Amino acid sequence: MKKKLLLINPVNPARIGLTVNKSSRFPPIGLGIVSALTPPDWEVELIDENWEAFIFRPADLVGITAFTASANRAYAIAAKYRKQGVPVVMGGIHASVRTEEALEFVDAVVVGEAESIWPQVLADARGNCLKKVYRGTWGRLKGLPPPRRDLFHPGYVFASVQTSRGCPMDCEFCSVTAFNGRRYRRRPPEEVLDEIQNIPQKLLFFVDDNIIGYGRESRDQALELFRGMVERKVNKLWFCQASLNFADDEEVLRWARRAGCQMVFLGLEAEGVDALAEINKSLNLKRGVHAYELAFHRIHRAGIAVLGAFIFGMDSDTPEKLHRRARYMVASGVDVMQRTFLTPLPGTRLFKHLSDESRLLYTNFPADWNRYDMGQAVHRPAGMTPEELTEAMKVSGEWMYAWPTLLRKAFRTFRRTLNPMATMFAWQSNINYRNVTQMGAGNESSAPDFHFTPARE
Repeated sequence: MKKKLLLINPVNPARIGLTVNKSSRFPPIGLGIVSALTPPDWEVELIDENWEAFIFRPADLVGITAFTASANRAYAIAAKYRKQGVPVVMGGIHASVRTEEALEFVDAVVVGEAESIWPQVLADARGNCLKKVYRGTWGRLKGLPPPRRDLFHPGYVFASVQTSRGCPMDCEFCSVTAFNGRRYRRRPPEEVLDEIQNIPQKLLFFVDDNIIGYGRESRDQALELFRGMVERKVNKLWFCQASLNFADDEEVLRWARRAGCQMVFLGLEAEGVDALAEINKSLNLKRGVHAYELAFHRIHRAGIAVLGAFIFGMDSDTPEKLHRRARYMVASGVDVMQRTFLTPLPGTRLFKHLSDESRLLYTNFPADWNRYDMGQAVHRPAGMTPEELTEAMKVSGEWMYAWPTLLRKAFRTFRRTLNPMATMFAWQSNINYRNVTQMGAGNESSAPDFHFTPARE
């Protein structure tokens, strides 16, 4: 007899950030992968709060995932099922780094990537013998099933695709390495191409932290993917995330553009050496901030727009430095301006040292996790008060995202890229960030992607 598996993607109802814009909602690809790993003797249903508020539905097993800011929503939903005697399994980045906390609210936690352990979870659920903790391994990415996209809401404008996991950079504020490891692992390009060809949406977002990776082998595989998209006439428009090394190879840039790349997200974080050193942004620090404009020029010359992500609130920051950072963002070759509060997420070295120094403003956990969404000050920086940080964000945002500034940015994007579609991608993205600024709330991820498996927090 078939059992019913209900997967739930919760959203913090108090702070929706970028998800206020339909074009900035991204499918929960991790839950899609978990669905694909589930054998046919289970019926699978997905509740996605990006589109609909949770309503209780019968199930034999519930699987739920959350980023930190939506953890409390996940716990509240889990309580409804446990009250009815339905077991709840939680996975994702927050539960992986706060396992003991999560176990206060759910029956079992999947720590790390789910592929290696999910069949055992389902077998134990059938046998009514769920363990408290299941630990996934960082395995090879060959042969992964494509996500069950038929379960995703039809309103998603972009489809999400993953080609790699892991990051060797180990930045101070980032929890990716704690979840996916420091070894960069790639899926075989042929498998990614097969998946892309079966995606109905015209628009794609590659969720990798760095789509071209690090080193010659990764570069060659990325190039194989881009060439394959052209040779197979995939005909998609897409954007991706990468490091500054994305701009190093003109052949890679040329084929990325031919394959449909319109925009690349670069985690620049700051324009000052002191700030980059503080957060261990080693690649940017090694190259120097003077390398930014050269990278922007090369990317623009290929016809691709640049989304530059910056952080406000590091210890070396002062109100004056933040206003200077904002002015740099407006004047620089960055086409899309993203800025977030420095946010110490659990599982990061940043969280540990700010906690050890009693500099976290909100420590009533788990209730205060709602605040850790990158949209407000949650710690005391060394160079200013939290109130000064908040005021600097507010004041700079008012003129950074003013219509005249955004129009000038759009004209520059078109002049530099000569690509109307890249200009439209950049224009719409800046409007999305303007909307978030006007709401006074940020988002935990530049491109929200709620998973059991890969996560960028």
